[in-house]
Amino acid sequence: MPVIFNEDEVPKEHISEGVSVQRLITPESVKSDYLYTERLHLEPNAVSDFSVDSDSLVWFHVISGSLLLYGEFGEKELSGDYFVLLPPSLEARVSTTEGALLFKATVPQAYRFDQNWRTSEMGIRFVDWTKEPVLNSEYDERRRIYMLTPQLSGTKVAKGEMIIYPPGTKAANHHHEGAEHFQVILTGNATFYVDNVPHSVRAGDTIYIYDNEQHYFINDGKEELSFIEYFVPGVYKTVWAEGANICTWSPSGLNIKGGMPSREVKAHSSAEAHTIKEL
Repeated sequence: MPVIFNEDEVPKEHISEGVSVQRLITPESVKSDYLYTERLHLEPNAVSDFSVDSDSLVWFHVISGSLLLYGEFGEKELSGDYFVLLPPSLEARVSTTEGALLFKATVPQAYRFDQNWRTSEMGIRFVDWTKEPVLNSEYDERRRIYMLTPQLSGTKVAKGEMIIYPPGTKAANHHHEGAEHFQVILTGNATFYVDNVPHSVRAGDTIYIYDNEQHYFINDGKEELSFIEYFVPGVYKTVWAEGANICTWSPSGLNIKGGMPSREVKAHSSAEAHTIKEL
């Protein structure tokens, strides 16, 4: 059975002045030590340490508000348009004047998931997902935007993408083998089926799915459903239910704002996505 964490049901823990955390995926909550995830609440004028351990890989995205990330690499103003990858041994801090809400993931002992782990080849990555290429589903109106790939990060430790479901769309039933898998619901509400059992999910939910659990979304709500899903490690196998259409994605030639994308991604199926170097 999946583990579903909702923003209204997970207690906040005060960790420093103006900073609170909601701990989501932990070894205690899901019985796996692959990764930790948390929602960080920064009040106006808060400052927080964002340094990374020498064997960890960290990423975060801004859910609401804005902040300044700074360190030896310089400084970067960040809003909800950004996904940020923080490499091992990075020393960094964040500050905010208006306040911010972040989703943060940490993979400890990340070298476990990449036989070619080379920290010297990794650097901080700022990905403006609104400039990334949009891919369209060949079977319906869903859209996909890659956020975390080997090309963007320099490692196969993790993979992540944003998926957008207009009302009335759904994915085919499938499961994954060889990776921890979770989704962060950003907008909308839907019915999420796991091993044919329906679960109501909505914005603010984080959903953790165990290896080999069949699952799919149906956006039976009135709003657009959007979520970011992640896999650790980023190399795994996708198995589709008998008779299901394998999700196939074609480049739209545009970014989400209708302009030219920052790079090109070729057409591919979801089943092969983790092996394509161009991602």
